[in-house]
Amino acid sequence: MSEFVTYLQEMLQDLGSLHARRMFGGYGLYHDGLMFALIADDTLYLKADDESRPHFEALGLPCFEYRRQERIVKMSYYQAPADMLEEREQATLWAKRAYAAALRARPHQD
Repeated sequence: MSEFVTYLQEMLQDLGSLHARRMFGGYGLYHDGLMFALIADDTLYLKADDESRPHFEALGLPCFEYRRQERIVKMSYYQAPADMLEEREQATLWAKRAYAAALRARPHQD
């Protein structure tokens, strides 16, 4: 486990139990079985949707993207604001937004 992942788990302990899983050279961060964040190159990206995206866009934060063959693939994860990583209250607020977006994106089961 990277030091950054361990640090994030400590910062986000108010959210509840967290699990980090290695994936694609980075990590996925999970709460209650749902991935709400990803870590790539020691950068935290949080799940976003139409409801939460304006918070990221207002701060000019980029979305996570990667190259697949000859095209750029953009995902619904946005870079976390720097101050989030310094204040536990801010970390919890942003993590809750990301988790709520993950809940809304979850397929509904009838």
